[in-house]
Amino acid sequence: MSWPATMRYDTGPAPEGLAFVQDLMNTISAGKPRTSDLLAEPDDAQTWLDEALAQWNKATGGHAAAVELAPHDHEELRAFRDALRRAATQGEEDALPPLHIAAVVMELGKDGQVRPVPRGTGWRRVAALALIEVFQAQRTGTWHRLKVCRNDRCGTAFFDRSRNNSGVWHDVKVCGNAANLRAYRARQRTQKAS
Repeated sequence: MSWPATMRYDTGPAPEGLAFVQDLMNTISAGKPRTSDLLAEPDDAQTWLDEALAQWNKATGGHAAAVELAPHDHEELRAFRDALRRAATQGEEDALPPLHIAAVVMELGKDGQVRPVPRGTGWRRVAALALIEVFQAQRTGTWHRLKVCRNDRCGTAFFDRSRNNSGVWHDVKVCGNAANLRAYRARQRTQKAS
């Protein structure tokens, strides 16, 4: 699967619909060289959303309808993205502030299965879809594996596939080595100053 924001940081996507949340989190400006914020401008936000919804449909077998963002929806979507990133960083399932409430209805399908369905328009519909995916990931125990790289200069959202869920870098060779080298140099400077 080729998620438009996540592929920029050369990290694998989270499983199924949680990859949509990861991709939303990865719309930030990060990496080296710096990539652009995909939610900075209305047209860029709409382009990202169209591609991400197409990928969500493929990943889940769902049929998310196209969502048209209003002129200032990209700003609300950025604020929601930042709340998701804080929630993943804190690792608390209830870390999203109450102002990020989204409308969801429960639908009984012809197959007898009950499914949550996002409601609303614009950024609120996107938030509803993302929150459904977060809720489902919390229920299956995969939400805690969606993390933000600890390298302050990076911040890429990644899915930790380590056996014991101990990953802290989206890429150990890139971010882990760089952070460890900075820490080593800082220790050396402290020792020389003593």
